[in-house]
Amino acid sequence: MSVSDTAGRISSGTDWSFDGLRHAYQEIEKVALGELGLDTYPSQIEVITSEQMLDGYSSIGMPLMYRHWSFGKRFARDEALYRHGLSSLAYEIVINSSPCLTYIMEENSMAMQTLVMAHAAFGHNHFFKNNHLFRQWTDAGGILNYMEFAKSYIARCEDMYGEAAVERVLDAAHALMTQGVSRYPRKKSISLQDEEKRAAERREEEQRTYNDLWRTLPGKQQGAARQTSVAERHRLLGLPEENILYFLEKKAPLLKPWQREVLRIVRHIAQYFYPQKQTRMMNEGCATYVHYRVMNRLHEKGFLDDGALLEFLHSHTSVVFQPDFDDRRFDGINPYALGFAMMQDIERICEKPTEEDRTWFPAIAANHDAMATLREAWANYRDESFIRQFLSPALIRKLRLFSVFDDGESDLLVNAIHNERGYRTIRSALADTFDVVKQDPEIEIVDVDLDRDRRLLLQHRVHNGIMLKKNDTELVLHRLAELWGYEVRLVEVDAGSERVLRTYDAEPPNPH
Repeated sequence: MSVSDTAGRISSGTDWSFDGLRHAYQEIEKVALGELGLDTYPSQIEVITSEQMLDGYSSIGMPLMYRHWSFGKRFARDEALYRHGLSSLAYEIVINSSPCLTYIMEENSMAMQTLVMAHAAFGHNHFFKNNHLFRQWTDAGGILNYMEFAKSYIARCEDMYGEAAVERVLDAAHALMTQGVSRYPRKKSISLQDEEKRAAERREEEQRTYNDLWRTLPGKQQGAARQTSVAERHRLLGLPEENILYFLEKKAPLLKPWQREVLRIVRHIAQYFYPQKQTRMMNEGCATYVHYRVMNRLHEKGFLDDGALLEFLHSHTSVVFQPDFDDRRFDGINPYALGFAMMQDIERICEKPTEEDRTWFPAIAANHDAMATLREAWANYRDESFIRQFLSPALIRKLRLFSVFDDGESDLLVNAIHNERGYRTIRSALADTFDVVKQDPEIEIVDVDLDRDRRLLLQHRVHNGIMLKKNDTELVLHRLAELWGYEVRLVEVDAGSERVLRTYDAEPPNPH
């Protein structure tokens, strides 16, 4: 079937053209910007093959990425699953950059290409540009230049120091990537576009000077004569420190300048993705709500025919499907389903609230400006706070949400029903599952033995009895010891009683 009829409408079928994409983008733009009031970065749409999409998966979605064996391993796995029909591919990849890059697959039909552009090039794009976490933590204008610098810098390191040496540092840095982010902002950094210049300046400075902290350390025999106080150590080393990669980059005594720069690159990439981890439900909910509004409006305007609308609705309902808890397909809360449902529910509260809605949401009930309310929420909340603020009793009932208590010993207990107290309990419990601060382990570097063996001491504060996995912890600690150059100890303590629960020790491959 053809892409469009004589009136220029989109119809169902597999064919598409670049002229059709351009026309569809212009029609979407009229609705998204003109009617919904979205504010986006300039867009760049690129059509790619399924193999290129798999390649994007393997390199964490970045158009420019340094080489590492793990990317090839991921590509081989995903390709095998896809070729055997055991997994599908996303319709698009969208990059938080300016211009905002949207990659769409050539295998998509014209209706799906239109859906993807509405979803990614306008929905995600608006969220990236306006949400406060992305504005605070990411540099959309500089990320592509920085990734180009990172790729070329690591390639030069491989030429100068050997691929095996660079791979060892990258392996260790990747193992620590989850603990390579700062949850609270440091001083405002210079644009990432200046990173290559600053990297050269740092190398020159390190060649001229030596870290006074480590140069003046007493030896083991001298340690008895002068004991460094805890307060002095913490002042010198900036402890405690939650960002392990940052600490190693700045303080590890044996790393070479190029190794510190590699850690810095991995740390910047980890920090770039940190807002996405905190806003996945809101981000996907925003994009899904936008594409739903846009596609239906295009149909109302006659640009989308009935066949194309049905094709869109079939895909949309699959994306927002939420299996019940006792369904074999259940795998937790679908962020697309919850996000889209909450966006629609906010629209309902703004336009047609019940008395219950007026009691729970007096600030937005019947304000008759759903888009302004949603744009404000998209800008100022993350998943956890958005749920605490906007999850309504009506939606809790509709989604049949409940809270279960499991002490690991007796039968499961449903501890929140559908009454006022229960709604608040359910809302709080659901918000907690989206709170990365509570979900990620609380690990900090708390001390370094400056007077004797330079052992690095880390502490994991255990909440609700959830301890680290033993095998994974031992592997990661050995990577940490390799970068630190001396012994590393991790102590798990109960956050309430301060009781020591478990201790891990690791030594570098060539201990000093």
